[in-house]
Amino acid sequence: MSGADRPDHAARRGLRIVRLANFVTGRSGGLRTALRHLGEGYLAAGHDPVLVIPGDRYADARRPWGREVTLPGPLLPGTGGYRVLAARRRLAALLTELAPDRLEVSDRSTLRWAGDWARAHGVGSVMVSHECLTGLLGQWRVPAGPARRIADRLNRETVRRYDRVLCTTRWAAEEFHRIGATNVGLVSLGVDLATFHPTRADPALRERYADDTELLLVHCARLSPEKRPELAVDALAALRRAGVPAVLVMAGDGPLRPALARRAAGLPVSFTGFLPGRDAVAALLASADVVLAPGPVETFGLAGLEALACGTPVVVNAASALPEVVGDGGLAAYGTAESIAAAVTRLVARPPAERSRTARCRAEQFGWDAAVADFLRVHDAIGAGEGTVRNRRAPG
Repeated sequence: MSGADRPDHAARRGLRIVRLANFVTGRSGGLRTALRHLGEGYLAAGHDPVLVIPGDRYADARRPWGREVTLPGPLLPGTGGYRVLAARRRLAALLTELAPDRLEVSDRSTLRWAGDWARAHGVGSVMVSHECLTGLLGQWRVPAGPARRIADRLNRETVRRYDRVLCTTRWAAEEFHRIGATNVGLVSLGVDLATFHPTRADPALRERYADDTELLLVHCARLSPEKRPELAVDALAALRRAGVPAVLVMAGDGPLRPALARRAAGLPVSFTGFLPGRDAVAALLASADVVLAPGPVETFGLAGLEALACGTPVVVNAASALPEVVGDGGLAAYGTAESIAAAVTRLVARPPAERSRTARCRAEQFGWDAAVADFLRVHDAIGAGEGTVRNRRAPG
């Protein structure tokens, strides 16, 4: 179906923006959060967002972030619940039925082909890069040289197939710049500044995990290999050996939880499992002294930004994009337990009111309204046939 033959969604309800995403968990995660906020923003701006994700069975429902279609997709072994949209023919048929004005894809691996579908049907296309492919290959123990060559080859395929590639940090964009890509733009994601706020701190919740003499650390992320949650446990052990009375709460679930529980034996570590509801997450983050985000391949780190919005500083991995995001609201540490422990010690040496104020001020630079406006500006530019988009905002 050509662009001229499609129903006139733009005239009737703005742009129909169909968004495809894989690796979305059923309950939580930074990607799911971003997809929901962007969808709500598109809807509020008068557009018609449709989100297509994998699940265990077919579903088609109206959500606050627009229409959400779930297609059956297989589980990826060892990922603790991730599914993918593997039935290409069925997905292509659904895309033809939906007749999008724009296609926005959040998966550079199994969904790369969708860019070709968009071009064949006269649909503007955007690939959102939520990860550093070179870094992910390194996490899968691919040696540095081959990892770079593989990533460069796949990234060339991505930029060839899509009108625009959007990266959420300069760190994530670097691997596209090194291959000379000219259709790459920078956009920021955002944070819910109302839900995640210093006033969410709950003394009773804090008392559940730590007493007045103890330092409360929180790791709030999926317990999966790419997040390196074992570094949080090991950093706690290093702090305890140094005489720092710290305790750790591991919020979230994932395939590494049993191994982490064994690793934490004898240490003051609490595992909350999945926390139902954003308010519960906000209360925990706001009640902590420091949040740990040790993953080396994080490209934006919504959980870290949510902690900053709660007035809680974050220690991040210096190898990731998070130093660019957290700015002076936290500290970067190299990926060892001792380095992370030392950064925690330096952070808590700052006056509590100062570190809380600095963290919150940093988070306030990342609102969802501005993020939505940036994404829509890119979609508008594709329709106008403009060249490479240079967005007005970028982290840092």
